[in-house]
Formats: sequence, C-alpha cells, structure tokens
Amino acid sequence: MEVVRDRSHILTEKENPRSANLDVMSTEEIVRLMNEEDGTVHLAVRKAIPQIVEAIEIVFNTLKNGGRLFYVGAGTSGRLGVLDASECPPTFSVSPSLVQGIIAGGYRALRRAVEGAEDYPENGANDCEKRGVRSKDVVMGIATGGTTPYVHGALKYARTIGCKTIFLTCTPNKDIKAEADVIIEVLTGPEIITGSTRLKAGTATKMVLNMITTTTMVKLGKVYGNLMVDLQAINAKLVDRGSRIISKLTGLSYKESKKALFDAGRDVKVALVMIKKGVSREEARKLLKKHGGFVRFAFENHQQKV
Repeated sequence: MEVVRDRSHILTEKENPRSANLDVMSTEEIVRLMNEEDGTVHLAVRKAIPQIVEAIEIVFNTLKNGGRLFYVGAGTSGRLGVLDASECPPTFSVSPSLVQGIIAGGYRALRRAVEGAEDYPENGANDCEKRGVRSKDVVMGIATGGTTPYVHGALKYARTIGCKTIFLTCTPNKDIKAEADVIIEVLTGPEIITGSTRLKAGTATKMVLNMITTTTMVKLGKVYGNLMVDLQAINAKLVDRGSRIISKLTGLSYKESKKALFDAGRDVKVALVMIKKGVSREEARKLLKKHGGFVRFAFENHQQKV
C-alpha cells in the first residue's frame, strides 16, 4: 500500500487567497484572474535562470559526448517531458533516441490519467533501466510538487549508475530535500485551483524545457542565425519553410531553392553548403561534419579562402 503523507506544507498545495471565491466568479473574472496569475510565471522562471544555465551546460556536454537526455515525470510533468522530447526530431533533425520522455504509467498515461503509477519509486528506477539509461546520459526529473516517488526513484537510480541528474520543481527544495547535480526551483506559488499544477506550474515547466532543449540545440549547431536550418522537411509546411530559408541565405528564387532542397535529400543544411560551396551532396555532408554541423562555420571558412 502506498505511503500517504501530509503535503499541506508544499507550496503548490497551498490555497491561493485571490481565488477563494472562484466558484462564484463570472466567466470574465475567472479568465482575468488566470491571466494575471499566469503573468507571474515568467518572473518565477527568470529567478531560476542561473540554475537553468547550469542544467543546459550539463545537457549540452552530455549530448556532445554521445549521451542522451531523459525526462522523467508523472501526470502533467511527464506529458510535458514527452512532448518536448517528441518535438526535437522534426525541429532539429536529431534521432528520437537523443531526447526521450519517460512517464509514470507508460504510453497510456499520455492520454488518460494513471495517477497511482507515480506512487512507487521502484517503478521509476525500473523504467529507466528498461529504457537503457547509461552512465553517460543525463536524467532530468520533473515534479512540480516536488515529492513524486516515481521521479525520485528514477533520480536515485540514475545517480547510482553514475548519470548526471537535474531536478525541476515548483517547491522550495528545503521543504522536499531532493538530491541532484542541479536543482531548478521555479516558485510559481499556489494555483487558482488548489493543487492543480497543470496550471502555472505546468506553464513554467514548458518554459524551462523549451529553454533547455532549444539552447542546447543552438549550441550543437542546429540553427543558422535564428533560422531552423536543421529541420526535417517531411511535410508541405516544412518543405516551404526550408525552401524559404535556402532562398533567403543564397539569393536563389523560391522555385530554385525548393529544387535544391530536394536535390539535397530534403536536408536544408546540406542544400545550403552544396550551393555556397559548389560541391556534391556527399562533399557537403563531409564539410558539415568537419565543422561540427555548424553551417555558419562552413560559410565563414569558404569566405576566408576566397
């Protein structure tokens, strides 16, 4: 039987006095209150920037050296981890194995609440082991309320095998005493519905995960300027975006750029180097590899030789 503890001291479990009469507010009053409360989230995230930067450096060095990032969470936290992981391959052309989400209750928990799945730390450890987490990987536990046994079990397992660990919470760590290499505290405060961390805490979680993977991918050479040059052109929208990027950076027409994209196997970076350097697809790939995947370095190298 699961151990039930009093969590009334946890920040995300406290009552928000501003929403004490929520059930008798008008629609507009509720929406305005939600908007005002959401307006505080970015300030809470801002205070955690030093720890977020530390976490990004760990993730970047891990991925650069052949490791992977695993998000582990339950409920909303788990779903947001899976969401961020699933968006990395089409956005940055990375393998689906590079960033992975592990959620308590497995695949079915993505669509339907499996709340009891979070109560057992051994399940978190077992799921990490089944997913093949290794010592050169990094495990990031997400528990906005701070106490999720499943997440702490995963973090403990990760530390045991030598992984770097990160913990994201919306509760002061002094109240929960979590252990990780980096602890990110985003103190969003009580929710307008007491304990409903799918609200401000969920928004904060999405913001932090965006920062971690986006910044890491930028540092890995996945953009040129602010352009998504490493996208996977797997549908009409992304073929259009890739063609426009090529046109912007090379001066070719939209039609010529789209042809160049297909000639490069739908790889924007390869197409850009093929055009700029006047080389074959294979030569473009070799050149990109030589420069660590950075399009800018390949271009600057070309300009310096002219």
